[in-house]
Amino acid sequence: MIEIEEVSKAYDGRQVVDGLSLTIPAGAFCVLLGPSGCGKSTTLRMINRLVLFDSGAIRVNGEDIQSMPAETLRRRIGYAIQSIGLFPHRRIADNIATVPRLLRWPERRVQDRVTELLELLRLDPNTYRAKYPHQLSGGEQQRVGVARALAADPELLLMDEPFAAVDPIARDALQAEMLRIQHATEKTIVFVTHDIEEALRLASVVVVMEKGRIAQCGSPLDLLEQPASPFVAEFVGGDIGGLRRLALHTVRDRLRPDQTAVGQPLTADASLRDALAAMAARHTDRLPVVDRDGRPLGIITAADLVQ
Repeated sequence: MIEIEEVSKAYDGRQVVDGLSLTIPAGAFCVLLGPSGCGKSTTLRMINRLVLFDSGAIRVNGEDIQSMPAETLRRRIGYAIQSIGLFPHRRIADNIATVPRLLRWPERRVQDRVTELLELLRLDPNTYRAKYPHQLSGGEQQRVGVARALAADPELLLMDEPFAAVDPIARDALQAEMLRIQHATEKTIVFVTHDIEEALRLASVVVVMEKGRIAQCGSPLDLLEQPASPFVAEFVGGDIGGLRRLALHTVRDRLRPDQTAVGQPLTADASLRDALAAMAARHTDRLPVVDRDGRPLGIITAADLVQ
């Protein structure tokens, strides 16, 4: 658990974070979302003391972060950033092993951990272990950056716009990997982005920030269906808020027990936005729905999407 209590930070008299209080439960995927300059990256960096706050308190698992040496704190917290920061002269295995070696893990344990993480990130250890960063694509480098952040099995993972510099296809794959990893490890993750689609896809909790304060904190669906202010409504919804809501509901939510539709079926786990796209592509207003094993469950219609 992370507890941020009345924390403030100013630069040259300009208040960047203003009396911010926030509790992030253990195991949450918390996304800090907002426009440039709203204080989200500063808030993230205060958690591992890369930025020192002016007042207030931050506790990680009940322990005040100012009560321990900064290096000790940072070795307990994984950190991944947009620029990745891999050491260009070190092989991939050595990049990932950086923090475990600083913690003086036995070398056998280090190597086993490198193998485990490469497999977790779907990078074949035999292929990637001995490569250098320049031999990898941007998406592959970003995966290695995530592996390095996870290497010492940290209590907490901080991620500052980690996928902003990669192409849309790689970004989509990396987002899917992060969801899979978070579900597999149950790590507490604090993730900064200004990309609303990314936030809605990844987060269990979204914190919308405005001028150094919290404008609203809640689930993605809460923000879209019950925005706390016109700013939140415009920022997370705007003219396409309805489409974003469709992405957060599944076909199962609107399924009707009927067998009148024909054609390529959707699975019940597909989003309503996927259903809308499939209907448009196939020029139909209804589609059959099946479970993961292909058993028929019913249908979804265009009318069901707008109810």
